[in-house]
Amino acid sequence: MSSEEEILFAREGALGLVTLNRPKALNALTHEMCLALDAKLKVWETDDSVRAVLIEGAGERAFCAGGDIVKLYNEGRAGGDYPLHFYRDEYLLNARIKHFPKPYIALIDGIVMGGGVGVSVHGSHRIATERTLFAMPESGIGLFPDVGGTYFLPRLEGELGMYLGLTGARLKTADSVFAGIAQSYIPSEKLPALKDALAAHEFAGDASAEVGKLLAGFAADPGDAPIAETLPAINRHFAKSSVPAIIESLQSDGDAFAAKTADSLLTKSPTSMKLTFEQLRRGKTLDFDDCMRQEFRMVNRVIKGVDFYEGTRAAVIDKDQSPKWTPATLDEVSDADIAAYFEPLPDGELF
Repeated sequence: MSSEEEILFAREGALGLVTLNRPKALNALTHEMCLALDAKLKVWETDDSVRAVLIEGAGERAFCAGGDIVKLYNEGRAGGDYPLHFYRDEYLLNARIKHFPKPYIALIDGIVMGGGVGVSVHGSHRIATERTLFAMPESGIGLFPDVGGTYFLPRLEGELGMYLGLTGARLKTADSVFAGIAQSYIPSEKLPALKDALAAHEFAGDASAEVGKLLAGFAADPGDAPIAETLPAINRHFAKSSVPAIIESLQSDGDAFAAKTADSLLTKSPTSMKLTFEQLRRGKTLDFDDCMRQEFRMVNRVIKGVDFYEGTRAAVIDKDQSPKWTPATLDEVSDADIAAYFEPLPDGELF
């Protein structure tokens, strides 16, 4: 499939339409897709005839399940520079979406993880359906919650962002709305009518307000969010001052949620755990562009390491789910080791 077929662009009325078109791959992002979307948004942001943009994924299973992790693994293991170029251009795309001056409507229908979060959560209007399944599972493959996770995760309620970033926990529809990943719930059966209404709309003034009003006419009640009941426990445990302290707090709690969560954290890359913790604590005080600069510094070091490739091997390539992390324990990962990931890049920063 050519890059032209992997991502589709169209115009209907004043609406620019984007379709991520790799349904068999759960619409996973390739480098070429990132470049094409960035280029199209650059054109549309100065085209007065385009008043809003809508992005969706092909098929019914996924909006976008992340980046093309297999190619990143193969190219990185071979010593190629593809991972560096991919992450650089993906992060620049995330920044363009965050700063896009017009309504950017993401129909998060199905799985949305990793790179899919990066092309949806920074948009101005985010819609969940009954099929939405959100996660940032990067810590399980030796990476960290990137694509702007440094910015949006610490800004979720309480310690929810730290919990999601460290554990990779999955949120369904109501929880995604509660968390603010999506702003509202619209049943998937209504999406065709919603797109028709947006395409037919004659924009007269404040495009963002007009889109918001139109979306509200299709929105429904997502129901109770189970994560709301767990949030006090999340806040209590994940506010601790370090990853070991979080795990100790969870293990000292007698309840099933705490025990299961502690066990889950102990299966993940110790480096990723400490790196993610530091990333999200720093992200609380950074603006979006500085968050993306920080992530580019971090990923430059990650792709030169071992855990990302070992985690991807265990989860995606061999699927044995038995990664051998290096270092193997949290105690072996020093503060100096983690601080090195955040140092300025000698060959130039992201922007």
